[in-house]
Amino acid sequence: MTYDRQILEILTDVGEKGISVQLLSKHVFNKNASLFFTPNLEEIRTYVQQFLLKNSKSPSSLIESMDRRGFYRLNTQNNPDARQLMIEFREEQIIDEKEEKPSKDLSLDLFS
Repeated sequence: MTYDRQILEILTDVGEKGISVQLLSKHVFNKNASLFFTPNLEEIRTYVQQFLLKNSKSPSSLIESMDRRGFYRLNTQNNPDARQLMIEFREEQIIDEKEEKPSKDLSLDLFS
């Protein structure tokens, strides 16, 4: 599902400092809200919470809960898949940044 990928992407962006379930849910909500469709925030929060709980059960899980209650991050210490995700998402961001950069401005200057 797209929520899974979005959750992992946000967790990758946040890095080691982690993010709360509530804030993560708002980010997922904002990624899916549009002018013509508004998802239910409570349903997204429930989905995010269940996804995090399901994927943070063991010490070698993809996601780990932090010392602060309700905060999660990718488990880069004990899970090679989490480390790979960090690399993949960073590579995608670098490629996207390269594509978005405009080429040299070749327009004429009207005021010189």
